[in-house]
Amino acid sequence: MTEYFEVHERDGAARVGELRLDFEAAAAESDPDRKLPRTTPALVDDVLEDAGSLWSADRELPAGDDSQLTVLPHRAFPGGTAEEVQESFAVEYPDVDYPSVAVVSSESSADHGTDAYAVSDVQSFTGHGAGLVEAVVDVRSEIPTDTALFFSGVATPRNVALLAYAGVDLFDRTAAVVKGTEGRYLTTDDAYFLEDLEELPCSCPACRQPCDEFTREDCVEHNVNALEAELGIVRRRIRDGRLRDYVEGQARQDQWLTAAMRELDSQWGYLEERTPILRDAQIDAATEDTLRRVEIQRYADRVTTRYRNRFDNPLVLVPCSAAKPYSESQSHRQFHDAIQWRAHLVSMTSPIGVVPQELETTYPAQHYDTVVTGRWSEDEKQFVSAVLRRYLERNDYPRIIAHVPDEGYRDIVGRVEDELDLDVTYTVAEHPTDDESLANLSEALAGELKYSKREREHNTVRAIADYLLGDGAGDELFDDIQTTSRYPKIQVRDREDTQLATMVPQYGTLSFTLAGARRWVDSDAPVKRVEIDGFVPHGSVLAPGIVDADEEIRVGDEVVVEGPKAFGVGRAEMFGREMAESSRGVACEIRHVEET
Repeated sequence: MTEYFEVHERDGAARVGELRLDFEAAAAESDPDRKLPRTTPALVDDVLEDAGSLWSADRELPAGDDSQLTVLPHRAFPGGTAEEVQESFAVEYPDVDYPSVAVVSSESSADHGTDAYAVSDVQSFTGHGAGLVEAVVDVRSEIPTDTALFFSGVATPRNVALLAYAGVDLFDRTAAVVKGTEGRYLTTDDAYFLEDLEELPCSCPACRQPCDEFTREDCVEHNVNALEAELGIVRRRIRDGRLRDYVEGQARQDQWLTAAMRELDSQWGYLEERTPILRDAQIDAATEDTLRRVEIQRYADRVTTRYRNRFDNPLVLVPCSAAKPYSESQSHRQFHDAIQWRAHLVSMTSPIGVVPQELETTYPAQHYDTVVTGRWSEDEKQFVSAVLRRYLERNDYPRIIAHVPDEGYRDIVGRVEDELDLDVTYTVAEHPTDDESLANLSEALAGELKYSKREREHNTVRAIADYLLGDGAGDELFDDIQTTSRYPKIQVRDREDTQLATMVPQYGTLSFTLAGARRWVDSDAPVKRVEIDGFVPHGSVLAPGIVDADEEIRVGDEVVVEGPKAFGVGRAEMFGREMAESSRGVACEIRHVEET
């Protein structure tokens, strides 16, 4: 736990934070511009003081001060150092009252009570995707969630976005300076020898001169400028919730960075815990790596393990639409005109998989945009067909109608039809919205009874509850309800007309009232509970007030907040383990609270 580092915003493992140093004291020094407030991910050379290595000499514990990060006396172990050697020469870090850094090996990291952790063997795994990811995950699993991770000597404009995406907070200028001294001109896509440049592809202050007058000293200045500029882009992307979109493009500049991104995707537990369940940002599905994103995989998993169809009508599979939510698109309006509530509508799409009509507003089903070429890659076909197969194995329908075009969709449905030995009716002649195809769809549903608006709204509320809270939560919480207002702003009430929850169309979630929260606590549905100390919160609950929190809580989850003096409901701003471990920051926002 730390008093000198606070996380403000999160985008998966990446964070925007603040080094809470005493910059007023620093400004009183002879050079008042030496230290400036630091928003991370950031370079920290100018606020870092190294107390020295214990390999070369015994070191006195430095006095330290609140204006700098002090690297405590340490022994650094390079990669591959035998475990018994690391154990024999391990350092006992003292408890100090100033901002401090412990030096740890990725192979023997531990919680030393410091504010940041510098990884000693970072050079040994930089350039190796699997090695980098294993090291970051191993270190992060051992140090408190609210402490900063420091990589020294490796950050360049090309790799720093991926390093931040993996969860590294602090960097230094070392690599940029060394390469500049060697005459290597760094950009976000490559490193060029100065003698190979016909012109300077940058407009930073160091580059505003003729190429033939550009010196290695200028190259050092440019490299640092380029690194700082890239970190500015990274911070902006984290705040926007769109760092992954940027990394998917930036990682293409180096094969090991692409490998590292894909290795991170395979670390489901590490990334999923840290990835919000909702956000405003749109997912740009521009590469097939999008299929491996946590948000995509989590949605597919919840749809195929939590969602349960509650309609007795046939299933109609339809293609997705560019407009979101789908029901507001012109094509889906035509589908609805033909179906007339006589069937259950499920959309097929890459990269999401399948989207039941009740979940069309749930993140990320209405928060993505994809490249439309009319051609499906084999990876896309395999992913969507796997999701559709799992969905149909879980949900029974009296009939299945596929109102899909030939381009990819028909192939996917055909694969699942063969695998599950289904009998699927196909209704598209040339295009899903041509007159003949829509007539075929309507005719295929002849004689089917319509389901009511009431049934549709009730099933929507239950489906969202299942998706958010767990399999069976919808029936457990909302078996006997009434709904008011108009879709998608549905209000949920009990039979006594007490409001229990409201549907939030922006994210496709449910926002509970106190009455709804009490019903949730009294039910058998899994409760995401935050235990607080003896106070009545108003607005926000800060991490120091948290006694314990359910480890299943994710950023954006609806949570019940309970303490000796209060009962409330709100939305999580940290994941559960982070709430319990952190000493600073907003843990959750309170919507309703009452004193007990």
